Amino acid sequence: MIGIFSDFDKIDRLILRALQRDSSRSQRALAEDVGLSQNALWRRLKRLQDSGIIKGQTIRLNPADIGLGLTVFVMIRTRNHSAGWLADFRREALAIPNIIDIYRIAGDYDYMLKVVAADMNDFDRVYQRLIEKVSLETVTSLVTMEAIADSRDLPL
Repeated sequence: MIGIFSDFDKIDRLILRALQRDSSRSQRALAEDVGLSQNALWRRLKRLQDSGIIKGQTIRLNPADIGLGLTVFVMIRTRNHSAGWLADFRREALAIPNIIDIYRIAGDYDYMLKVVAADMNDFDRVYQRLIEKVSLETVTSLVTMEAIADSRDLPL
């Protein structure tokens, strides 16, 4: 059993692996690859979507090719852990399009953000906007030099 989906089987795993590799494939091609009729495949896809396992279909862009060649992980520590502060932080961080991932984490820091920017000046603009809006105790920025593995498929 994976998550809340109790009828997850080998065919579902084949479907999901194929979709993670290339979600643009036709249902006909996908059905042939997993050994189902198109109708049977459609029913399984609908069930996987309705259960929340499939959350949508997207494409992956190359950040550098669209002018966002700098990736920075921002580690944040705060003294304030109130629901109100978290609501403000969430609202302000989500309002900055360059912040593409936000995690509440355990350990020395409380939050980790993944930020994409054109360059260091663009990142500084994002950083200044964030600290202007939300009270933070410590902010540490980790500038990446190379993405060795980015956006890997989930293991099924």
